[in-house]
Amino acid sequence: MNLTCEQADLSHHLASVGRAVASRPTLPILANVLLEADAETQRVALTAFDLNLGIRSEFDAQVEHSARTTLPAKLFSDIVSRLPSGKITLSQPQEGAPVTLTSAAGQYQVRGLSAEDYPTLPEVGAGDGGEAAQALELHIESLLQGIGHTLFAASGDETKQVLTGVHVKLLAGEGDPPLLEFAATDGHRLATVQTELITFPVVRGTSSAGIPSELAGQDLGGVRLDFTIPARTLRELERILSNQAADTVQLRFDRAQVQFGLERHLITSRLLDGQYPDYNRLIPTQFERQVTLERRPLIESLERVGVFAAQKNDIIKFNLSSATQTLQISTEAPDVGSGQESLPVQMSGPDLELAFNVRYLLDALKVFHTQQVSLDLNGATQPAIWKPIGAMRLCYLVMPVQLRAT
Repeated sequence: MNLTCEQADLSHHLASVGRAVASRPTLPILANVLLEADAETQRVALTAFDLNLGIRSEFDAQVEHSARTTLPAKLFSDIVSRLPSGKITLSQPQEGAPVTLTSAAGQYQVRGLSAEDYPTLPEVGAGDGGEAAQALELHIESLLQGIGHTLFAASGDETKQVLTGVHVKLLAGEGDPPLLEFAATDGHRLATVQTELITFPVVRGTSSAGIPSELAGQDLGGVRLDFTIPARTLRELERILSNQAADTVQLRFDRAQVQFGLERHLITSRLLDGQYPDYNRLIPTQFERQVTLERRPLIESLERVGVFAAQKNDIIKFNLSSATQTLQISTEAPDVGSGQESLPVQMSGPDLELAFNVRYLLDALKVFHTQQVSLDLNGATQPAIWKPIGAMRLCYLVMPVQLRAT
């Protein structure tokens, strides 16, 4: 192998794939990154795969001799990131020999493992059941909206399995254009959002990232999109998509795997097993109370009162008064102190006192991005529904905290 590339390119792409390197590898080679240099395309491909999440990234380089090898991901990335900007050369006289890095700063040798032992990324549609893969080309902005407005509500408890991801479902025939619905819940709160599914014709062939293009995106008749993607996968996808100049991403999936393909990036992930809860039945359709609030002042009040709430399980009280059209936010931490603020609201329905986890409210309010929000309520122990006013089809359900009798 012999190649020359920019230090910034190699460092950037190592950091990009490095998030898929196994932190506690079951096999030693999973702690490595696969490096493939192609003299024909004059590109270098880096791949990391922990058997659940795989990320492949490509960049241009001057490649004299094609080769494949694996190198310790952390060591390799740490060295490259500290090299001065400019050209660096990677050379390997023969397979199995150390890789030599040469830059203006000096020369370094890194020993790796044979690329033949590195696991290949799963091929979507190649499962035991013989199920054909399905594909759509999606608008990146719609995908980022779906992820950004739901991911925060997914459970961080690995024992909850399917709740540790975001459920994605195609609502075919329910809109023009059709809708893609995202949902996440941890058992205490639920975030759902529907984005317009703007699809594009998928050009037949194979993308440079390695995804076969076989299904025209505008033909949705046979597409059955209904699965749960791990939160970790979506966090990495969100990070990569946020730095892309492209408008679309290709989605390819079967029952067990999902792939997201860009011109120079490929993210492959297993899907979560298990039946996702029927969350729509949890959302009330009628309410006794409707409240409208200014979002920014509400966030600021919650953050201030939340300083005291943090001393007492993050619980804050809401006291809604229809007569005075106010919301009183308060909390008490007996050993520390207390906090209380009032905000003007537009409210219909009887007064109500209830309590919430302040973090659950702030998580949602900070992603709404509208001037006003609505709060629909029934009782103090029934689901509360928050929505941004004048925005997309977004719903946030949070269960109030039951107040102890005093």
